[in-house]
Amino acid sequence: MSATPTLEIRNLHIAIDGKPILKGLSLAVNKGEIHALMGPNGSGKSTLANALMGNPKYEVTEGTIVYKGEDVLELSPDERARKGIFLAFQYPTAIPGVSVANFLRNALNVRRKELGEEKPIPPKEFRALVKEKMALLRMDESFAGRYLNDGFSGGEKKRAEILQMAVLRPEIAVLDETDSGLDIDALRIVSEGVNALTGPDLGVLLITHYQRILNYIKPHFVHVLVDGRIVKSGGADLALELEAQGYDWIREDRAA
Repeated sequence: MSATPTLEIRNLHIAIDGKPILKGLSLAVNKGEIHALMGPNGSGKSTLANALMGNPKYEVTEGTIVYKGEDVLELSPDERARKGIFLAFQYPTAIPGVSVANFLRNALNVRRKELGEEKPIPPKEFRALVKEKMALLRMDESFAGRYLNDGFSGGEKKRAEILQMAVLRPEIAVLDETDSGLDIDALRIVSEGVNALTGPDLGVLLITHYQRILNYIKPHFVHVLVDGRIVKSGGADLALELEAQGYDWIREDRAA
């Protein structure tokens, strides 16, 4: 394990329109690790996801975000993505007129340039890559010709997000409530896709409200976020405890 975490969040305080949301959150994620961040609605989970990617609506009032030893707070969302931080959105945006394949090819070429590969990926190599990754996610090949998220079902949107992750090969992936709006079959397929992509070159921060996705994606660490702070951390068993008892017992522990 490297001495420097791939992603390190240090004492992060975030405000939206002057209202404090995160109140001193610290967390380190290394490549090869899966961290689940759980918490009740309004605890700040999606705020963290947006702050990690540099959404300007989320004001960092204290603390920092360090990626591979570099403070990234001054970097734009685009710069963070090029460097290898990926966010799978809870509510992906539709982009009419831009096909999935064109979007992926352009994004991949930007990522390749960041990694020192000046030439765009050859069309034949790109088609083979996308075909391989779509097969992994059980997606019909015609999907690549559709406009990104335009008319997609909830499951298709989430699979499109994981397809992006598969093609771009980030080093840190933040999955913001990827399970929301999915039926059991779609949840299983998306989870299998995430599992197929995890390994020593990828660190995952999986943000979720429910334990059910953790039946398919097994975290190494589980963290509980309440009122803008991580109040408890543990192994995968902690998620089962939350499923059985809810979040009130943690609130009661804190109040005691």
